[in-house]
Amino acid sequence: YDVVFICNSANAIFSFIPRLMRKPVVLNVDGLEWKRAKWNWAGKAFYLMSEWLATFMPNVIVTDALDVERYYLNKFKKESVFIPYGAPEEKAITTKVLDQFGVKPNEYILYVSRMEPENNAHRVVKAFDKVKTDKKLVMVGDAPYSKEYIADLKKTQDPRIIFTGYVFGDGYKEFQSHAYCYVQATEVGGTHPALVEGMGYGNCILANDVPEHHEVVGDAGVYFSKTDDN
Repeated sequence: YDVVFICNSANAIFSFIPRLMRKPVVLNVDGLEWKRAKWNWAGKAFYLMSEWLATFMPNVIVTDALDVERYYLNKFKKESVFIPYGAPEEKAITTKVLDQFGVKPNEYILYVSRMEPENNAHRVVKAFDKVKTDKKLVMVGDAPYSKEYIADLKKTQDPRIIFTGYVFGDGYKEFQSHAYCYVQATEVGGTHPALVEGMGYGNCILANDVPEHHEVVGDAGVYFSKTDDN
């Protein structure tokens, strides 16, 4: 191998191992993980330390969002290589997985994310409860460390809301290809691949009003504030 590629700033500390063998190391720092609510003070402290280690342990760092690139440049005076995500080019024609969950093309709103508080799945469920529509809300995702949070989400009495758990491959492509619109409610992290994919499949985008989403969506979507309860 010519290069060792490492993902997430938390793994910056391990960069020294291949470098001892004179192998160049590229680290994709991902988003600003210390902002996530799931981490206690020790987890947040480790991530903050890891950001600093990322500035000199690997040979090069990669960022997937301009907002994260600016963060490392302003805080650490560290330049990174910005590499944006690509987008899909062809929609799925099949509806096999849609049929399994009882949803029809163009008759559901799609949410995709890990089910954890800062990704605001609870706000999406609460907001949809108030919407008068025959369309359904398909919640794709899971998180093994958020069992209580997910259990609370599933307490909704709205039969239009469908929780699929993890869906990958062709099934995920079907959900993205046939959605009425796509909701990106996350508030931390860098560029979210699911958002780029949602745009690539030609979906109408409803996104949380944060800098990372403006960077991706621009004026090609509709924004909402997580503090807006109406």
